[in-house]
Amino acid sequence: MHIAPHDNENLPIVDVNDPLVPLVYFNILRLKAGETFDYRVQGYETCVVPATGTVTVETGGESFADIGNRGADVWDGEPEGVYVPTDTAARITARTDTEVFVAGAQYADTLKPFAVRAGDLDLVQYGSDDTKTHRKIKHILGAAHHDRVGRLLVSELFTVGAGGWSGFPSHKHDTDRLPDETRHDECYNFRFRPSHGSGLQMLQREDNEPGDAYHIMDRSTVLIDKGYHPCCVLPGYEMYYFTILGGLSQRSLRQYFHPTHADQLHTIPGIMDMVAKFK
Repeated sequence: MHIAPHDNENLPIVDVNDPLVPLVYFNILRLKAGETFDYRVQGYETCVVPATGTVTVETGGESFADIGNRGADVWDGEPEGVYVPTDTAARITARTDTEVFVAGAQYADTLKPFAVRAGDLDLVQYGSDDTKTHRKIKHILGAAHHDRVGRLLVSELFTVGAGGWSGFPSHKHDTDRLPDETRHDECYNFRFRPSHGSGLQMLQREDNEPGDAYHIMDRSTVLIDKGYHPCCVLPGYEMYYFTILGGLSQRSLRQYFHPTHADQLHTIPGIMDMVAKFK
């Protein structure tokens, strides 16, 4: 499902118990310097990630100051974030004008809050220019924080260079059938550089049958509930997408690669290292 860019007025874009992707939650906040935003999401653990600007996050009796160091856009610096436990109130105070992502996953237990600084990121780069799959992943809540988070995975994905594909070879994660696959709902929010760029999100729900395709633009949101879902960016533009994954029965993601294209796994440098980081 494609949600076109719009002013959400600080209201959830993907709310709790969404009928399509109930395992994830997503909000975008726009705050002026000095403004505050209070929230509490029942039944969901969340992560506060400034897309731009700097914030202080107070939650669970702790205060995490000066989170975020990016200026003009998501390419201008490294991401940082704060993990907010399930059913725990949080206050976000904007230190500068800021845009903030709030990512969430359904989880019953209440854990402890913590900050993820730029030096704590788990970085992966894979693919190649020759295969048109060159990209960089910055895991905010990835394998490095596996023992501190319930079901939530949060990452930022960047194409390296202009044009190219992401999420290929095609894979899915819509059914719990270990050890081959896990059920993880997913949400993307896209950005392009320059911002008038755009791309394509494919969603193939049935093996080797025609699927859907969405024209994605700067600030588009895409919900992935079922099927194989590669995406691409037009030549001459760079693409970024903020990624939220929520697992049904476990946090570690097990992707099932489309058998028709499975041989491509052996042609793309570093792809198995990428797979291993979604834990």
